[in-house]
Amino acid sequence: MATRIRLQRHGRKGKPFFHVVAADQRAKRDGRFIEKLGTYNPNTNPATIEIDFDKTLDWVMKGAQPTDTARALLSYKGIMYKKHLLGGVAKGAFTEAEADKKFEAWLEEKAGKIQGKADQLAKDANADAAKRLAAEKVKNEKIAAEVAAKNTPVAEETTEEVAEEVSTEEAPAVEEAKAEEPVAEAKTEEAPAEETKEEEK
Repeated sequence: MATRIRLQRHGRKGKPFFHVVAADQRAKRDGRFIEKLGTYNPNTNPATIEIDFDKTLDWVMKGAQPTDTARALLSYKGIMYKKHLLGGVAKGAFTEAEADKKFEAWLEEKAGKIQGKADQLAKDANADAAKRLAAEKVKNEKIAAEVAAKNTPVAEETTEEVAEEVSTEEAPAVEEAKAEEPVAEAKTEEAPAEETKEEEK
């Protein structure tokens, strides 16, 4: 029986989620498996990979063959490199302490690369958010200017209309005042005439 380390697909349509399993190569892709070794979620950025290092390394050392995608995941987590180092120790190329030291240096370098990618993604996201905010601000200022331009002529028209109404209201008042003045003069003129008539009597 040949054992394979491969992915089992889970999740919904368009959002796949995988289990990393050790299974008989004759079993169906999503069928029976011998042992679950971890999970792989490609929907996040960077992808989330959680693998039991010791169990997976044990299976690899026993001769389990990973599929191409599974091999990429195991290489990403350092399992294939650890197998390579253990092979060197078995051949006497270097000691186990040297192998551990090399592996620790590799892990630090890998962690630095992952952190650098995460920082770059965060930086890009912040830059994109700032760019969208600036564009939104320019758009809002443009809309505000258009609204102000629309409202300004209306205000001038209303002031002109009010001025015209005031002038038309003042004009009749002036005319009425002028009309009342001759009547008063006529009354004053009539008063002496009446006095002269009384004197004649």
